[in-house]
Amino acid sequence: MRSLAVASSHPGAAFAAGRTRHLRAAVSGRDAISQRWRCEKTQGRSFGSSPRTSHLQGRLYMDVSKNMLTPIAAVSVEQAEASAHLPKGDMWSVHKFGGTCMGTSQRIQNVADIVLRDPSERKLVVVSAMHKVTDMMYNLVNKAQSRDDSYIIALDEVFEKHMTTAKDLLGGEDLARFLSQLHTDVSNLKAMLRAIYIAGHATESFSDFVVGHGELWSAQMLSFAIKKSGTPCSWMDMREVLVVNPTGSNQVDPDYLESEKRLEKWFARQPAETIIATGFIASTPENIPTTLKRDGSDFSAAIIGSLVKAGQVTIWTDVDGVFSADPRKVSEAVILSTLSYQEAWEMSYFGANVLHPRTIIPVMKYNIPIIIRNMFNISAPGTMICQQPANEDGDLEACVKAFATIDKLALVNVEGTGMAGVPGTASVIFGAVKDVGANVIMISQASSEHSVCFAVPEKEVAAVSAALHVRFREALSSGRLSKVEVIHNCSILAAVGLRMASTPGVSATLFDALAKANINVRAIAQGCSEYNITVVLKQEDCVRALRAAHSRFFLSKTTLAVGIIGPGLIGRTLLNQLKDQAAILKENMNIDLRVMGITGSRAMVLSDTGIDLSQWQEQLKTEAEPSDLHKFIQHLSENQLFPNRVLVDCTADTNVASHYYDWLKKGIHVITPNKKANSGPLERYLKLRTLQRASYTHYFYEATVGAGLPIISTLCGLLETGDKILRIEGIFSGTLSYIFNNFEGTRTFSDVVAEAKEAGYTEPDPRDDLSGTDVARKVIILARESGLRLELSDIPVMSLVPEALRSCSTADEYMQKLPSFDQNWGRERKDAEAAGEVLRYVGVVDVVNKKGQVELRRYKRDHPFAQLSGSDNIIAFTTSRYKEQPLIVRGPGAGAEVTAGAFPIPDAWLSLSSGEIVQTSKDE
Repeated sequence: MRSLAVASSHPGAAFAAGRTRHLRAAVSGRDAISQRWRCEKTQGRSFGSSPRTSHLQGRLYMDVSKNMLTPIAAVSVEQAEASAHLPKGDMWSVHKFGGTCMGTSQRIQNVADIVLRDPSERKLVVVSAMHKVTDMMYNLVNKAQSRDDSYIIALDEVFEKHMTTAKDLLGGEDLARFLSQLHTDVSNLKAMLRAIYIAGHATESFSDFVVGHGELWSAQMLSFAIKKSGTPCSWMDMREVLVVNPTGSNQVDPDYLESEKRLEKWFARQPAETIIATGFIASTPENIPTTLKRDGSDFSAAIIGSLVKAGQVTIWTDVDGVFSADPRKVSEAVILSTLSYQEAWEMSYFGANVLHPRTIIPVMKYNIPIIIRNMFNISAPGTMICQQPANEDGDLEACVKAFATIDKLALVNVEGTGMAGVPGTASVIFGAVKDVGANVIMISQASSEHSVCFAVPEKEVAAVSAALHVRFREALSSGRLSKVEVIHNCSILAAVGLRMASTPGVSATLFDALAKANINVRAIAQGCSEYNITVVLKQEDCVRALRAAHSRFFLSKTTLAVGIIGPGLIGRTLLNQLKDQAAILKENMNIDLRVMGITGSRAMVLSDTGIDLSQWQEQLKTEAEPSDLHKFIQHLSENQLFPNRVLVDCTADTNVASHYYDWLKKGIHVITPNKKANSGPLERYLKLRTLQRASYTHYFYEATVGAGLPIISTLCGLLETGDKILRIEGIFSGTLSYIFNNFEGTRTFSDVVAEAKEAGYTEPDPRDDLSGTDVARKVIILARESGLRLELSDIPVMSLVPEALRSCSTADEYMQKLPSFDQNWGRERKDAEAAGEVLRYVGVVDVVNKKGQVELRRYKRDHPFAQLSGSDNIIAFTTSRYKEQPLIVRGPGAGAEVTAGAFPIPDAWLSLSSGEIVQTSKDE
């Protein structure tokens, strides 16, 4: 037998030596603490078996009565070490179960069942402490060093939790062995915590030793649970095997060579086909207990998997796999079937709850796949993390695998012309950042070297800013640097995908999606590897940006949040159409259209998830609140769940139309048949159209002219293809078309007007139609779309309301007096008929002469305008291409059905969800 003496450098030695006098003063008598604590590594074989043989290369004892630490070298190398060789390769299957999976006795039994069902030849299972136990253990240390007596009660709670779990899980001799060891461990911990309490301080290694007991206990319970089924099983204290070197910054580096040697020795002494190993804990090269820091159990599994060159490492969690985005923020997030190692690494770095960021490193070397699976849904296949899959399509959607975000950041911008071409500036900047211990999340630098910006956690930016101002005090005062600026309340959005490097258009698509959602990007970073594209934006925009980007790249449904203003005749008809269209849009176009609010002039109803369109009228009666347009818009615009927001104005209200500019500026799309905005003051119209062209927010107003006819889109199409508009002439009023189409034979004018009113073709007061103002508004809209800068007052209008009837106080009074003018109208019709002509009320846009007019005209009976019936509209476009024979658009021009049908057309909804621009116009 060989022995090896190891001199301990445990930090507790200095702690004990330096505190001797203090401890003697604080403790009266040698028997005040009669127990000694020891940190020893044991073969877990089975508790209660014959005296345990220690295989620790340097056990550490502390006798409190002597107030000293004594290193004892007692590592025995038996001949049995060479009797079993550690096999390596695909016969090993490594499993890791986190604290949630080990949270109760039933869950531990479920873990045992999963392990037992694994058909692999050899299994190595890494476990975390029971749920919340690690936090409880850290709390013990914190209470003790704060001299808070309640640490004793807290330790009793830890003991009770494990004792209760063991009693539920185990029985007989196994239970007795575990509880015996649990009692011993808790007694030793109590003595150690008492020492920490007296000293008022705990070193990191002391803290790690205390905290690591959670893993020791859970590993032992699981090993007993497996053994009671008759399957041989050993448990392994990873502090005997895993050796790590602290590197600072709360990280450690594994010593793979030494760890492999120790694992081979451990296996030689205790060969087993099923091994339960403790996650999270390890030892330093001096055999001092340490940990892999927070979330280190995943790292433990990956390291041990690489040491045995396992066939795969399965990480068991409480989710079905890795999501394409945080499902708490993006309800349409999907489970990814595969991820490359690099993609998983990028997602971990940017805060996605995938793996411990360093878990991927050990397995990449041997191409060992990691599988993320849900212990609570074993039927789910999970997500495999491996080398880049070779069978995926290279399309745009497939190249971006996922999105991740980091919140609570600040952007620091160092700017100045004196930076350009000066070597070492970046080194000085980031040297100052390093000196204050800040973590730089992202860096972006202009190619002109005029500025450098970087993102740091919000809690660290004050120290960074102060350090930079001190370091560059002279440069700032001399003007070589113009500013050191801090932009608070920022977030990072990262698009991750291995195939982005070989797929054109990814960046363009991402930024297009953000622009359509009215998201302003503060900074951009992309490495030459193109594994990720990172953008910095306002924290308040982060969720909306995430949803917009995810919707653009994934085939999950896109949600449109819609607000309806004016549930009158047209609004009511629109809502009924939306109710019928919703299912079709979702099934055929992947558009989930949700009406989030409906407001009239007196009452409104709001919803956070969408109004039931089969019940909206009832809700407007029973659940409504007083109408408040500001609150209504705020409800829609501040909804972070749905990035695509649409307002549909079904009114003819000038005040509502005056808000379009502000709504578009907020990123809210506007759809309207309301003519007041485009026919109002020219300055307001130009401002509105300039904003529309400069932004990615849509403004649809097809229904402002011709109701459901494609008048605006036809005009825009002609202009976009390079045609030149010469003249637009048409019957733009469905009401007046109906009146003059039916004003024939012996019928009187007043009878036809009354019939039109009864049929719902006119406004409540027919004078609103007969005055010609509505036609004039349509003329001015078409004139402006054609490039003419005209005001409504520039259009001469022939009113059909006799001068004497314009002062009538009510519509009823007007209708009663109208028959007195039938004789005049009869003569007008008779004169036209005598000439073989008909009367038609038309609007004209004379682009050549830059004018427009509205008047009653006579047309030959063979003219297209004379061939109309009912309430049809007809518009003739005379252009450079269509000069001899004008382009004619004809169809129904009045009625709620056709007007409402003009704006929820599928193309419009699709363009709003995808960001496609489908309506433009010639620049004025």
